[in-house]
Amino acid sequence: MIKNLTLLFLVSLTFSCASKKEILYLQDADEQSNKTVLYSSARIQPNDVLKISVGALIPDSAVPYNKTSNNPGGVSVELMQLEGYLVSEDFTINFPILGTLSVKDKTTQELAMYLKEFLEEEGHLKNPSVDVRLINAKVTILGEVKQPGTYNFTEQNITLLQALGYAGDLTINGKREDIILIRYEDGVRKITHIDLTRGDWLNSPYNFIKPNDEIIVNPNNPKVKSAGFVGNTATVISVISILLTTVVLITR
Repeated sequence: MIKNLTLLFLVSLTFSCASKKEILYLQDADEQSNKTVLYSSARIQPNDVLKISVGALIPDSAVPYNKTSNNPGGVSVELMQLEGYLVSEDFTINFPILGTLSVKDKTTQELAMYLKEFLEEEGHLKNPSVDVRLINAKVTILGEVKQPGTYNFTEQNITLLQALGYAGDLTINGKREDIILIRYEDGVRKITHIDLTRGDWLNSPYNFIKPNDEIIVNPNNPKVKSAGFVGNTATVISVISILLTTVVLITR
């Protein structure tokens, strides 16, 4: 009886343990050193909220081309989103004085340059300056991470590792060899699989997160196996201890 319980204990530990190869990130990190980082800007998508600020050589002349805040006490991110320019499903925004403008196939930098040139060439403003920012950028991270959820970010570029850092990193049970990343571009859903134990993805378009990306971290094999047997190692040890104690008491 004791032999059988011992065997059961050893088997359960096997189910509950992940190998070093399954846990360590970027195991070929040295191969990825000193390589050029390719930054990229996301193109504007429907439901994006843009903050557009227009300036000019004569400041008062630019006032009609700006949305003014109705809150004199200060401007929060939430208020900026409410007062920003919402991109419609047909990739347009309604801009003061200029009316409906198409933002299709443009990044925020390209839209800023387009508006600057249009305002100047059409005689609206003299020496204008235009700044465009996306103010509702977010990434959703689900599964085996410490704090799953949806996270907003204001940076122009954040990496996949930075995004996972927002969620507190993967748990020990996260499947590092198969991170699923879902990306929406021009009405098309793209799904890719990323192996965090290697570094080849650092040179791919998925090194940098784009707004509205979704990241899914599935449980690794030991976690899946233990889920159908006993929850975790601590539980296994407790169960085995109780069984051993019971056997000792009975066989005395």
